[in-house]
Amino acid sequence: MAPLRVASIFIRSAKELGLFTLYRSPRDVKFLCLQRSIRLVANGACSLILALHLARLGFSDTKIGLFMSLTLLGNVFIAFLLTLMADAWGRRNILAVGAILMIASGIVFGGATNYWVLLGAAVFGVISPSGNEIGPFRAIEESILAQLAPFTTRGDIYAWYNLIGTLGQALGNICCGWLLQSLQKKAGWDTIQSYRIVFFAYAGLGLLKLLLTFALSGNCELKKEEDRVHGSEQPTEVSRLLQDNRREGAAEATHWAVPAMSKHSRIVLLKLCFLFSIDSFASGLVPQSWISYFFNSKFDLELGTLGSLFFVTSVISAFSNLAASALSKHIGLIKAMVFTNLPAAIMLGLIPIPNSSILAMVFLILRSCTNSMDNAPRSAFLAAVVLPSERTLTMGIVNVVKTSSQSVGPVITGFLAEAHNFWIAFLVAGGLKILYDLGILAAFMHHKTREEEIEQGDGAENEHIQEEEEVNID
Repeated sequence: MAPLRVASIFIRSAKELGLFTLYRSPRDVKFLCLQRSIRLVANGACSLILALHLARLGFSDTKIGLFMSLTLLGNVFIAFLLTLMADAWGRRNILAVGAILMIASGIVFGGATNYWVLLGAAVFGVISPSGNEIGPFRAIEESILAQLAPFTTRGDIYAWYNLIGTLGQALGNICCGWLLQSLQKKAGWDTIQSYRIVFFAYAGLGLLKLLLTFALSGNCELKKEEDRVHGSEQPTEVSRLLQDNRREGAAEATHWAVPAMSKHSRIVLLKLCFLFSIDSFASGLVPQSWISYFFNSKFDLELGTLGSLFFVTSVISAFSNLAASALSKHIGLIKAMVFTNLPAAIMLGLIPIPNSSILAMVFLILRSCTNSMDNAPRSAFLAAVVLPSERTLTMGIVNVVKTSSQSVGPVITGFLAEAHNFWIAFLVAGGLKILYDLGILAAFMHHKTREEEIEQGDGAENEHIQEEEEVNID
């Protein structure tokens, strides 16, 4: 009986965590997860040393903060333009363009020392100061995943998509930290020379991502509404309603490649963008590059130790995504977002208070336990409150709003760091994130997704038909 019981527990756990969902998912889903992992290996490595590299080149804290802000702001335009055109030009083509820009940026960073040349490379090559996504990739990939995965399993797919990516970031952190420490301490490399190796590796990973993009199938492209509606022998009430909503937005379409958006979706998107802007501004105050710089300058931590620290936080964040998927099934997407992000916001505000590096690292690690658990529920909720044809545009708009808001933060932190008031950035960021959590809870606690609205509509229509039949019988 014991082996059967163990097997039963394992199967239930695997099902609860979405492992079966990922295994049964299309090949394209697995390729997209792998691409994200490779991309975040590159981002994790670069974000660990970006501020340190710029400081070694002789730039002040204020100029480093300005560099991060301008990088994020420039990426807003690049990301929005590419995302806006993705469905018309081809999603795979846009992903390939992004990979080529990564390659070019890594090569430039590996050889240039001029501030403005580096800034241009960072903007076009989407080098991330935070280690997270700032380019068009995530918006396009999440739109593809929403198309490939049904609503019932979408949360599981997003959870594994985030987990695999965050594990890549962790790998980038620890490999970068210990590689650089080994090159500098044992091989006697110059600091800047060793940093450049990381950027050349960034270019190499961009090439690998480009090859994986070519492996994606045509199923990743936007399907015409007629294909979705008439794909079955008998159109359902759900498909008819989706078609009606599509026609509602089609009347507002422009003459070029910008897709339309229904009035209902615009209202929801406006509320979300306002709240996301608060959260992203807070994140921009303390991106990973600044946190790495903070620990290095205040506690004089070596690169290997920093890499290990961020490896631990990234691994914890990665596996917490699975718990978020299971939690959202039981308490709902919105509650899962808020109740996991709130403790992380409190821990963020506590990081600069202790004078002990151990205690500060404990707060950072505790923060990582729930910090990214809101990612998968948020992506699933965002994909569920708009129409399928609106998802890429919606993801792109949200990405632009978040990155724009985030871009303001680093330059403010730069001024604070220069004035020896680095700690203020952490306190303000934690407070704003708490405000964001309460706002999301108040605005969307009882909000229904498109699928839930359609199901309720079908139920009401069936009840109406049944009542008419009973009247006719009488």
